[in-house]
Amino acid sequence: MTLLEYRSASRWKRIRFRCFRNPVFLFLIAPSYLFLVQHRFAHPSAGARWHVSVLWANLGLFALATGVSLLIGVRAYLLIQLPVMMMAASIGVWLFYVQHQFEEAYWEDGKDWDYLSAALRGSSYYALPGLFQWLSGNIGFHHVHHLGPRIPNYRLPKCHRENAIFHRVKPLHLGESLKCLRLRVWDAEAKRMVGIGSFLL
Repeated sequence: MTLLEYRSASRWKRIRFRCFRNPVFLFLIAPSYLFLVQHRFAHPSAGARWHVSVLWANLGLFALATGVSLLIGVRAYLLIQLPVMMMAASIGVWLFYVQHQFEEAYWEDGKDWDYLSAALRGSSYYALPGLFQWLSGNIGFHHVHHLGPRIPNYRLPKCHRENAIFHRVKPLHLGESLKCLRLRVWDAEAKRMVGIGSFLL
């Protein structure tokens, strides 16, 4: 939502929006639903190929879960698998969030939208520490990925280093990325993401 849309929305819509954008819902509840439930079904408008692909993926996951459960027991399997999946889902949603919902993000509509600006300023350069960078498959170089989506993840750091155009993108470090938690709406006048003060409820 833009700040204007939020201010002109009904009280119920604003309360619902604030609930959905609350960090507890956004990073603890929604990720598990997204990966454990929503991604288990193809979108109704997807072609037959996608439906078949999702069906085979689900059957494969079910066979794997059944096999491991028979080996170590259902309870042990769930006690291992569910926390790991929930944590991984939360981390994945956080990474996606912080790469698109940072304070100085680029957001334009229609005629004013520019591909280069959207790629370089519409996604963050999340400068993660070395181990996290490796574990996440160089996902922090999201601005490079947006400009050239066919670049393999292991080439993203090299592309960033060797092309001056990427040096213009201000890095977002792990500590300062936590400030993104307060950001909720797009202020079109200030051209930045902002928080929602309690006075706007």
